Amino acid sequence: MLEPLRQGLPPLDPAAVSDAASCALPARYEAVREARRFTRRTLDQWDMGEQFDDVCLVVSELVTNALRHGLPANDVCVSGREPPVRLHLMRWTERLVCAVRDPSHDSPVTRETDDFSAESGRGLFLVDSFSDGWGWHPLAGALNGKVVWALFRLPRNGSRPHGE
Repeated sequence: MLEPLRQGLPPLDPAAVSDAASCALPARYEAVREARRFTRRTLDQWDMGEQFDDVCLVVSELVTNALRHGLPANDVCVSGREPPVRLHLMRWTERLVCAVRDPSHDSPVTRETDDFSAESGRGLFLVDSFSDGWGWHPLAGALNGKVVWALFRLPRNGSRPHGE
């Protein structure tokens, strides 16, 4: 999982990962709420509760996109089969990566829109606005689908993140 995530990201030493957590999410829209709860618990455990608002918004958008665009039509969770969407949170000393895996090979598409009151179509715009970078890559090997990730720079020893 980690090797492909390094493609397109600033250099990240896998040995320097401070913490990592992941959860499987079922193919239903309630999974977005489950992803927010998981993110809250994880960030609280990592003593990063102050990052929750931005990270939660991005996680919500990535999971929603995975459910809406990354699943085959009429996909249902079959008992005994792993849920099709998975959320990963990985923390380094100065970076946090949120990654969402889904079974689709289709690339995420940002929509150009001037209608900022629209209820859909702005997810990746929000991800881009609230994170320090995002991208995606197809999975290789036994894993099928893709991962869409967002990167957050973390403050160093009490200093404020870049741009604040």
